[in-house]
Amino acid sequence: MIFEFLSAGVASEFLERTADTPRVLRAVELSLAPAFLLVGIGSIMNVMMARIIWVAGRIERLAESDNVSCDVAHASEIEWLRKRRSLVRVAIKFSTAAAVVISVVIAILFVSAYIDPKIGTLVAILWVTTVVLLITALVYFLRETLLAADGPKNDQRP
Repeated sequence: MIFEFLSAGVASEFLERTADTPRVLRAVELSLAPAFLLVGIGSIMNVMMARIIWVAGRIERLAESDNVSCDVAHASEIEWLRKRRSLVRVAIKFSTAAAVVISVVIAILFVSAYIDPKIGTLVAILWVTTVVLLITALVYFLRETLLAADGPKNDQRP
């Protein structure tokens, strides 16, 4: 009986708060900028994933290679590829964290249209956190890109 009363009260209050079209419109407007940032993060992660898949595939092809005469060159390239893979993995982790935080921002912004407490400071902190995570991911990705541009270093010269 109490559950029915509470659920009816909560449901009616929820319907009353969400029935206001301007409030819903405002919540959607507030969520648009972070949603576009989320799309951008997803696009960057797509590029990162393509690179890590290529690197992993190259490592596998080199490991399966039967060519004994190229052992030193293969070992050098595999080590170089592993460093690249490590950097991309870290970049993907930071990008994923940024995507999670900005998703929380979107949820909070949408909910904030229906609650009384002021949560602007929380949203600002989460927004800055997202940007810091994204910058960190891009720095790691830049390091991987620079490493890829340098190419593998062979310590033995003919």
